[in-house]
Amino acid sequence: MKIGPRHLKKSGRKFYRHVVSEFELEPHHVEQVIQAAQCLDRIDRAREEIDAHGPYFTDRFGQPKEHPAHKTERDNKILFNRILRELCLDIEEPKTPGRPPKLY
Repeated sequence: MKIGPRHLKKSGRKFYRHVVSEFELEPHHVEQVIQAAQCLDRIDRAREEIDAHGPYFTDRFGQPKEHPAHKTERDNKILFNRILRELCLDIEEPKTPGRPPKLY
């Protein structure tokens, strides 16, 4: 089994290994999996920063501000989910009928 790109951290590498071993992917899909894995690593890093320094800080005017890592975490969660949607890795049928899926 391919280990994956060396720059990936623990959660990104775990995700990459799982997806590459479970699915048959085209080369351009592997690149998308790498991008999704990088998102997971950025989410973890942002969470570490927030946990270490707190979710808020006081600016020079004495006003409470959200930690900048919240934006990184939020943006990468959105991007990760969009990449997953593009890859169509869901293999189980939905249990309850709902809206028909969007055609790509």
